[in-house]
Amino acid sequence: MMGNDLDSITGALADLTAPAAPGLADRIFGSWLAAPSRLGAAFVAFTGAGVQFVRSAESVRGDAGAFAEAYRDRFGRPLRPADRAPAGLLGALRGTSAASLQLDLRGLSDFERDVLTATSRIPAGQTRPYGWVAREAGRPRAVRAVGTVLARNPVPLLVPCHRVVRADGLLGDYMFGSAHKEQLLRAEQGNVDEVAALARQGVHFVGSDTTGVVCFPTCPHARRITLAHRHGFRTVGAALVSGYRPCRYCRPAAEVIPAHPDAGSDR
Repeated sequence: MMGNDLDSITGALADLTAPAAPGLADRIFGSWLAAPSRLGAAFVAFTGAGVQFVRSAESVRGDAGAFAEAYRDRFGRPLRPADRAPAGLLGALRGTSAASLQLDLRGLSDFERDVLTATSRIPAGQTRPYGWVAREAGRPRAVRAVGTVLARNPVPLLVPCHRVVRADGLLGDYMFGSAHKEQLLRAEQGNVDEVAALARQGVHFVGSDTTGVVCFPTCPHARRITLAHRHGFRTVGAALVSGYRPCRYCRPAAEVIPAHPDAGSDR
């Protein structure tokens, strides 16, 4: 009888030392690594479903422990080092194609995911106002809520919230600082200085009198309009009254332009 009991105990101990079930560690831990990005080194956390959290090393003062703590506070899981990066990550951080990159946006609300999806559609070198993102996300009145979502963007650089700007033409805030926002846009060949100069003149949309189309100033179609045929407008509504139609590529719509720069703060 004692022999049978001993065999049972030995078998139970053997079960305890058996390898963990496949995927169990992934359900307990997130993985992380440091990788080069357009803003220097970046810390990246990911799961088997995709990239979940990105912060520049500078933003956490180069402290991987602070990054891990921020991740755990937000996602409730510890991190462990990864041996290699997910497919597509390194190229995406450099600003090249991110077609193969998967993002893990579980835990976000439908609205948050819609905002990030809309933001992802803004082409490199171009900008769109918060109102455009709200409209594309299906909540045209939720402009300030869009700003709140993007201020907490879990995957900046991969979802390019630096391309979302204020309706009054100012670049606005950015989680890594407005100087880095401008740096990223210039690196993408954005016409930052031209847009700022137009905004100082109260021009937020540009139309061509040859095509009858009005665009955002960063739209590639707007940038091809010669000065002789270019007309500026404060609002899309003003352009419509003058007989223009919205560009089908950049899809501007009637935006409320604040009377004072401080009135349109996005954060």
